[in-house]
Amino acid sequence: MATASLNATPRSETGTGVARKIRQGGHVPGIIYGHGRAPQALAINTRELERLLSQVNAASTIIELSFDGSTARTLIREIQRHPFKRSILHVDFQELVAGENVTVSVPLRFIGTAEGVRNAGGILEEVMHQLHIRVDPSAIPDHIDVDVTNVTIGHSLHVGDIVLPEGVTVLDDADATICVVAVPRAIAETPAVGVEAVPEAAAEPELIRKPKAEDEEESK
Repeated sequence: MATASLNATPRSETGTGVARKIRQGGHVPGIIYGHGRAPQALAINTRELERLLSQVNAASTIIELSFDGSTARTLIREIQRHPFKRSILHVDFQELVAGENVTVSVPLRFIGTAEGVRNAGGILEEVMHQLHIRVDPSAIPDHIDVDVTNVTIGHSLHVGDIVLPEGVTVLDDADATICVVAVPRAIAETPAVGVEAVPEAAAEPELIRKPKAEDEEESK
């Protein structure tokens, strides 16, 4: 279970104008909510928040959020960013309650060298990179291992094939493909001996339309 610490400052004023002033002052507006807690508006130092997000997996890291003289164990539930500048506009924290399961996204870690790669020249294609799971906050794994050692060429692993840590319930479809060992494209496209390759029909030109202008910023 990964954890990190972050400081915040309570705030009483809310609204678009207030949020804009908070950002201009080097902070990000945020909010903390949770079971039995009234939502509390916060302000978080922008540099500290960006530094933390560059070091952890925000979706599955427990944040020890300190504010108003106390500390709450939280998960980051939403990060709003400017669509072009990518600066953080707002962040939501959910306070965790002991014994109350939560839903999180956990990265997959592929281990081993697939047999189809090692002995048949295949290529391992990673289709999924994370799993959606339900688990007690105290048992959130940093990652879930996917052992690909025995996967032969032309075969794949599915969600239902993964060995999960105790107490973890996966929410993704059991038949969803996690990875596949594919035949190299150059080999797959080579025509059989004595068979004349049939030229492909000319592709039609792609029509590109200019997107309509949209609002560039949303705030709370």
